[in-house]
Amino acid sequence: MNMRPRKYQLLNLLPDALVQTTGLRDGHTRYLTFDDGPDPTYTPPLLDLLAKHNVKASFFLVGQKVERQPKLVERILAEGHMLGNHSYSHWSFKRMTTRKKLSEIHSTDALLSAFDGRLQHRMRPPHGYVGADLLCYFAMQRRSFVYWSYDSLDYQDRPTQEMIGRLRADPPLPGDIVLMHDDSSRAHDALSVMLPEWLLEGHIFRALPQGA
Repeated sequence: MNMRPRKYQLLNLLPDALVQTTGLRDGHTRYLTFDDGPDPTYTPPLLDLLAKHNVKASFFLVGQKVERQPKLVERILAEGHMLGNHSYSHWSFKRMTTRKKLSEIHSTDALLSAFDGRLQHRMRPPHGYVGADLLCYFAMQRRSFVYWSYDSLDYQDRPTQEMIGRLRADPPLPGDIVLMHDDSSRAHDALSVMLPEWLLEGHIFRALPQGA
């Protein structure tokens, strides 16, 4: 299974100021990112696990879920993680008008601003689809999208041990932005095994910096 899809290798050719697919390559740092939350069942144990190992991560949140789970958003922020924008409805942008896409982004920015005071947040489009219209708009606004360089494939309904085996055989490299999700137990269950191993090997996990 390909953890580094060619599509996102091609996106890496675009400037980081517009599309970020990797982070700091200092020989040690990786970036865990979690999409599709906050979820009242799956996000709290994941936060417990990250806190246990003093690991910081980035959470790309869905606006509708932010409205339903404000206490979870407060906890994510209080524990030193980054709040990111993952649209309001999580519907694919592929068939949306530009006006609707911008409404999804701006409404979620406004919701998140109530927690951290920031007017804009790092943006990851649902299903990874942007379109030329948003690329142009973000370039004009000097904002950037966050993608990933390493896909954990945790959205596949496969046994946890299979996922652990993949992560061991082909682990994230320094600078990799790792795609995971907190709308199921799969990321938590795999990381409960892998985080201690990776930390013993000297890996460092940081939240992505906020920015334009």
